[in-house]
Amino acid sequence: MQEKSTTKLKKGLELALFFLLLIVLWQVLYLLFVDVFKVWKPYSAPSPAGVWSTFVNLLKSGVLLSALLKSLGRGGAGFALSVFAGLILGVLIHHFPYLNRNLKPVIMGMQTLPSICWVPFAILWFGLNNSAILFVVVMGSAFSVALAVDDGIKSVPPLYIKAAKTMGAGQRDLYLKVILPACVPSFIAALKQGWSFAWRALMSGEVMSSTVGLGQTLIIGRDMADINQVMLVMLVIIAAGVLIDKCIFTALENRVLRKRGLM
Repeated sequence: MQEKSTTKLKKGLELALFFLLLIVLWQVLYLLFVDVFKVWKPYSAPSPAGVWSTFVNLLKSGVLLSALLKSLGRGGAGFALSVFAGLILGVLIHHFPYLNRNLKPVIMGMQTLPSICWVPFAILWFGLNNSAILFVVVMGSAFSVALAVDDGIKSVPPLYIKAAKTMGAGQRDLYLKVILPACVPSFIAALKQGWSFAWRALMSGEVMSSTVGLGQTLIIGRDMADINQVMLVMLVIIAAGVLIDKCIFTALENRVLRKRGLM
């Protein structure tokens, strides 16, 4: 136990040192190409010092925290809708051969479509409001969840299904008590994938809206020609997405795998 704690501490220190070196290198490059060689204009290149100053100012004013909480709320709501729709769609395309042959290729094509492509539909159908943003999030992630659910169900050993049918299990019990519990690890992987798509789609939706959120804060930075604010929001988006993935989905996945003796 102590050895594991020491290993984790070493990895944490190694990671912190790596990011510290990246920040130092970033600041050195900024000073060289902006102040010394005059290759870049100050307004076109962010610096660690400028990003930190912007971070402190936005944090004090409450703008950054408010935008982050609003985005997380929308992202969570849109992700929940995506999981619900994707789960139903995934089960349907697996259960009905006709849908698997004809609808699945369409879903695969829709899943490759960038989320920004749904923005014009969202504006025309819902206007510039939260419903439009949620629509973009759902369309950007539900299809990936559906495909992952279908693949997860296919990974269930056929022996489980044959044994359940031999014992008289109907379709409802087969899915609820055999197939879905057996594909829980695959389903968690589908959640992780769906979250990454939902978070990216959320930013695509927020940049076209005037509502409070990280996307709007990024656009304000662009309109003000504040490259440090743009960079700060990008870093916050990355950090929030990674933290939620690691703290929720990866932790849940590891817990399930440990309970099943798979790690």
